[in-house]
Amino acid sequence: MNIPNTITFSRILGIPFILYLLQNPTAQSRWICLGIFLVCALTDWLDGYLARKLNQITDLGKFLDPLVDKLLVLAPLLSLIELRQIPAWGVFVILGRELTVAGWRVNQTSISGANIWGKLKTVSQIIAISLLIAPLSANWQVPSLAAFWVSVALTIISGAIYLLPSKPTRE
Repeated sequence: MNIPNTITFSRILGIPFILYLLQNPTAQSRWICLGIFLVCALTDWLDGYLARKLNQITDLGKFLDPLVDKLLVLAPLLSLIELRQIPAWGVFVILGRELTVAGWRVNQTSISGANIWGKLKTVSQIIAISLLIAPLSANWQVPSLAAFWVSVALTIISGAIYLLPSKPTRE
């Protein structure tokens, strides 16, 4: 396993800490949780950068990176449902899209990397989860929920773009 794939895999190690800290959501545990989540999110950028710079892009990395992204996103979202900060059906939409795209990718002969819509989806999810984890004042409740719903919308859009065949160009 090369350096970018090792970094990708290491992000999984943050998930149990995020889940544990959200079980007892004090202000201090939420700030720590946010820090762990953001470090994991930043290593997502780092592994992609290193894979390109070191010319170490692999099919394993193309498969493992989005899988770890899904786990990193879904773990805190499930905890936030339990804390009654977000509705379960919004997370179900995200989960449904992710399972659908993952299932579709299994049947492909080659694995393609994320397109711009997939990257926007991921960034919007990171922003929304960060706002929802952070122990912010009540003034941030509406912006945090708005960020969550934007991420749900981008999840749907990116899934549709990924799965629907593009129209052939006319020559």
